[in-house]
Parts: sequence; structure tokens; C-alpha cells
Amino acid sequence: MFFRNKKVNLLEKKINELIEILEKSNFIELTYLIGNKKEVIRRNLLAGIFRGIGIGIGVSVISAILIILLQKIVTLNIPIIGEYIADIVEIVERSRWKKFSKCNYRNKSW
Repeated sequence: MFFRNKKVNLLEKKINELIEILEKSNFIELTYLIGNKKEVIRRNLLAGIFRGIGIGIGVSVISAILIILLQKIVTLNIPIIGEYIADIVEIVERSRWKKFSKCNYRNKSW
């Protein structure tokens, strides 16, 4: 009887340790996702959409900040760096103007 209770207590302890390990590794969620294919597709689709939107916004913000910083450096009139950055800013603005001039909004010929 005593040995049986000891074995039961040891078994309960091991089961509780196993449960803690599985909870820490999110194993239960993974088994749920493996069983439900539609849920996996939906989560991955939404994750991809939001990553794409985040990357687009991030690149736009960083590009805008860099252009503003480059324009500020140009206004400082540092001889060598200022000319080089002025050329870069001019190239960027020319390419932006070309993109916008292709879309003639008055004639609506896109």
C-alpha cells in the first residue's frame, strides 16, 4: 500500500512536470493548429498581409526621414558632402516627379 501511494505520487509529479513543459512550449496550441487547416491558412494570410503593410509603412517613414535629413545637411553648405547629397536629393526628386507626371490627372489617362 505504501509503495503504491509512493508510485502514484511520483507519477503525479512527473505528469505535472510534463504538463508544465507542454504549456511553456505552446504544444497544445500547435496541436490545435495542426488539426485545423483553415485556421492555419487564415492566421498565415493575416500575418502576411500585416507584415506587408508594416514593411511598406516602415520603408516610407524611414525614406522620408532620410530625405529630410539629407536636405538639412545640404542647407549646412558643407562643401564636399553637401554637393554629393544635393545630387542624391535631386535624383530622388526627379524620379518622383517622373512617376507623378506619367499620371495625368486632368485627362484621367492613367
